[in-house]
Amino acid sequence: MEASSMSLKKSIIVCLIAFPTLIMVTLMYQNSFFGQFEMFSKDMSMGGMTHNNVTSGGSNVTTNDFGLRQNVTHDNFGGRGKNDTNFKSSKNISLTNLTSTPPKEITDDEKEKLLDGLLVSGFDEASCVSRLQSHFYHKPSPHKPSPYLISKLRKYEELHRRCGPNTRAYNEDMKKITKSKKNGTSAATTCKYIIWLPANGLGNQIISMASSFLYALLTGRVMLVQFGKDKEGLFCEPFLNSTWLLPEKSPFWNAEKVQTYQSTIKMGGANTLNEDFPSALHVNLGYSPTSEERFFHCDHNQFLLSNIPLLFLEAGQYFVPSFFMTPIFKKELNKMFPEITSTFHHLGRYLFHPSNEAWELITSFYQQNLAKANERIGLQIRVVDPKLTPHQVVMNQILNCTLGNKLLPKVLGTKNIYLSSSDKNKKIMKAVLVSSLYRHYGENLKMTYMNKSTVSGEVIEVYQPSGEEQQKFNDNKHNMKAWVDIYLLSLSDVLVTTYQSTFGYVAKALGNSRPWILYNPVYSNEICEREFTLEPCYHYPPLHYCNGKPIEDVGSSFPYIRHCKDYTFGVKLVNASV
Repeated sequence: MEASSMSLKKSIIVCLIAFPTLIMVTLMYQNSFFGQFEMFSKDMSMGGMTHNNVTSGGSNVTTNDFGLRQNVTHDNFGGRGKNDTNFKSSKNISLTNLTSTPPKEITDDEKEKLLDGLLVSGFDEASCVSRLQSHFYHKPSPHKPSPYLISKLRKYEELHRRCGPNTRAYNEDMKKITKSKKNGTSAATTCKYIIWLPANGLGNQIISMASSFLYALLTGRVMLVQFGKDKEGLFCEPFLNSTWLLPEKSPFWNAEKVQTYQSTIKMGGANTLNEDFPSALHVNLGYSPTSEERFFHCDHNQFLLSNIPLLFLEAGQYFVPSFFMTPIFKKELNKMFPEITSTFHHLGRYLFHPSNEAWELITSFYQQNLAKANERIGLQIRVVDPKLTPHQVVMNQILNCTLGNKLLPKVLGTKNIYLSSSDKNKKIMKAVLVSSLYRHYGENLKMTYMNKSTVSGEVIEVYQPSGEEQQKFNDNKHNMKAWVDIYLLSLSDVLVTTYQSTFGYVAKALGNSRPWILYNPVYSNEICEREFTLEPCYHYPPLHYCNGKPIEDVGSSFPYIRHCKDYTFGVKLVNASV
C-alpha cells in the first residue's frame, strides 16, 4: 500500500510538471502554423503574386508593364513543359516553402551560361544545346546587359506567354481582327502584335528581326515571325514556354491584301488620327526611303500606329537607328542601352541560337579544324558582280589587307619540307576560315600558304566550309550553310568582312569583333579599314524631318548617329554624338 501511495504521488507530480509544458508547446506550434497560414492567405489575397503569380483557383489578375489589366488562366500559357521550374500551382506549395529563405546565389558558371542575365533559365536544355554551350566557344563579352534591359526582357517573356500563339488571348484577338477586317472597322483587342515578314537574304532577315523585336519591346507588342520552309530548323525558340512562329493556318499568313501604311497615311493625313483606321496594317521599311514610311520615326506617326492592333513589318534593314531619332523612344532606349553600340550585340545573342542540327554542324567543324589553332581569322568575302570585280582583283585586295595589317604573315620564297602533326604542334598555328559563295578564294589562299615558310615562322591553315557559287533564296539547305558560316565567323579572334554585307554585320555583333572592312575596289582607293562599332549599318535612313523638310545630313542631325564607313549614305549608332 505504501509503495502504491508513493507511486501515485510521483505520477501526480510528473503530470503537474508535464501538463503546463505540453500546453506551451501546443500553443507555440499553433501560433507558428497560423502565422504561416496568415502569411499564405495574405499572399493569395494579393493575387498570388508572391508565389509564381498563380492563385489557388487557377486564375489571377495581373497588371502588366504596359498598363493592361489581364485575367490570366493556366490555359493562357499555351502549355507548360515538365522542366519549367518557374510555374507551380497552389496545390504544390507546401508550408515549408512559405518561410523566408535567402535567395540562391548564382554561380559564375551560371552567369556565363545565361550571358549575365540576358538569357532566362528554365528551358529544356536538350531542345536547344547551343543556348547553354555557346559561351564555351565565344570569347567573353565585356558588354554587360543593363538591369533595365533584363527586366524588360523578363516582362516581355511574360507578355508573350499570355498572348502568343495557342493562348486564349491570341485566339480571341485574331478572331476580332479577322472580323473587323471584313467589316472595315477597328477591333478592341487584349494584346497587340507585330508579324515580321522576311525580305532579302538571311543576313538581312536577322538584322530586321532584331529591329522588329526592339520595336515590340518599345511598344508593348508581341512579335511573331513568318518562317517558311526555308528557315525550318535554323533557330531555337527564343521565348520560354511559348513560340514566336506565326501558325501556318493563321488567317494573316498572307499580307498582300492588308492595307498599307502608305495608303493609310494618305487617307487620314500624317497628323490626323482617323477613327476608322484598319485593325491590320502593312508597314514596309525596306528600300524606299522616299515613300510615306520616311515618317516612321516621327512621334505623330507612332501615335497613329499605336492604335492599330496588328502590324505587318517588312524591312530587310537594320532600322534600329530610326528609334533613336524618335523622341518618345529616347528615354526607354537610354535606360535599356546605356552603351548604345552594344544594342545589336545584346539583341542578337538573346534571340538567335542555332538549332541542334545547326549546332552539330558548327561544333563539328570547329572541333575538327579550328579548335587547335592559336588564333582564328575569319575572312568573309562577298562579290556582288564578278564582272565588275574579277576574282584576281578581289584576291589581291584580300592579301594587301591581311598582309599590310599583319593579320597574316608574308610567305618566303622557299618551300618547307612537309611538316608532320607533331612539328605543327610545336609552331604557332593560325587557322583562316573563309566564307564565300566562291571556293576560288579559299583554294587560292590555301595554295599561297601550303607547305610554305613564313617570315614569322607561323603555320597557316585555310578552311572553307561551303561555296554555293550563287545566292539562293527560299532554300533551306542554302540558309543552313549560311547560318553555319555566320556563326563560325563569329567565333573568330580577328575578322575581315566585305563592305555593305549584312552577313558580316551579324557575325561581328554575335562575336563582339570590330572587323577590318574590305572596300569596293571599283569605287574606293582604300583597301580596308578597321570598323569603329559593333552596330550594323542602316543603309536607307529617313530623308525627311518630321516637319516634312529634307534632311541635309542625317549623320549630323541626330545624336548617337554617324555615317557608316562602308556605305556613306547609311548611318549607324555611336555612344556619343560626333
